[in-house]
Amino acid sequence: MSAFANTPEPPYYAVIFTSVRTDGDNGYAEMAEEMLRLAAEQLGYLGAESARNEIGITISYWQSLEAILNWKQNERHLIAQLRGKTEWYQQFKIRICKVERAYEFTENR
Repeated sequence: MSAFANTPEPPYYAVIFTSVRTDGDNGYAEMAEEMLRLAAEQLGYLGAESARNEIGITISYWQSLEAILNWKQNERHLIAQLRGKTEWYQQFKIRICKVERAYEFTENR
């Protein structure tokens, strides 16, 4: 499995979610796993990439702004958003971008 999302040729959209966590798990890991699974079931979802150190960065890719809005309004996602604000994050920021160009490199061994 690749560490990168298998996205189509642009244009498409990226939602960049950067965050600083609070201490402790308090159900975070289970909810994060559920959110990735549920997002993958959403119409218009293209994939995601994530990394965490002091700052967490998750980028999800979508076919349209409408698909992003539909995900934002998903019932379980709304619960996760509330818990994120009250339990899991000290701070987060969301940016929505249109991907107009994309290219890649893969080392051949």
